[in-house]
Amino acid sequence: MIFVLYALIGTFAGFSAGLFGIGGGLIIVPALLPLFAYKAVDPAVSVHLAIGTSLATIVVTALSSIRAHHKKGNVDWAVFKQFGLGLALGAVVGGVTADLTPGPWLKLAFAGFTWAMAARLLLAAAPVATRALPRAPYVVGAGSAIGWISSLFGIGGGAMSVPYLIHHNVDAKRAVGTSAAGGLPIALMGAGTYLVAGWGTPGLPEWSWGYIYLPAFASIVLLSIPFAQLGANVASALSSRMIKRIFAGFLLVVGAVLMVTG
Repeated sequence: MIFVLYALIGTFAGFSAGLFGIGGGLIIVPALLPLFAYKAVDPAVSVHLAIGTSLATIVVTALSSIRAHHKKGNVDWAVFKQFGLGLALGAVVGGVTADLTPGPWLKLAFAGFTWAMAARLLLAAAPVATRALPRAPYVVGAGSAIGWISSLFGIGGGAMSVPYLIHHNVDAKRAVGTSAAGGLPIALMGAGTYLVAGWGTPGLPEWSWGYIYLPAFASIVLLSIPFAQLGANVASALSSRMIKRIFAGFLLVVGAVLMVTG
């Protein structure tokens, strides 16, 4: 039965990623926590396990996304070389930071992050191109900050990468494609760090590779990719304003639930 629930998470995460244009980590992590509680996973490691598992699923979805965007010529590989390096470095630091952070604190931080994301969706105007990309060290630095936050909370980073790139005069479509490509170094380095940091940690359930729970990973990936396409199709029928409001409302509820159960 629990494998069906994992698959349903993949369905909802994929559909939401396609519908809202934001990585499935914001869905996967909160959804896994009550299932891990049901399985009596030690609360000291359950949040780390949910985040590490989320990052592992993003490796697969990012590969699919990169392929699609590259075919359309929407990945700026010159920008990616600098930005992706920063994302990878930051993802490692984010994984180490998470390992050093107690589970309950990490859950509350995740809840605060969901509220911040909701506020940004509701209040922030669309990013405007106002300046050129800075020199390489600054691009790497920005990528490192985004990679750190993304790995810390198990997300792909698109919600931060896209506005940054557009603000620095990268064409909107190429900003989305380059951000999608950036999800791969975040996920690879982040998941790898969670795997190594969690290896041998007491309290992890059977079939865990460090902080990656393989049964949940496999079940989520199985359905997340096809349902992402369905979500993208539905998104084309809704206004961007409506999509933002729906997702912001969802994030507010998720943050509230995490705060109460933290």
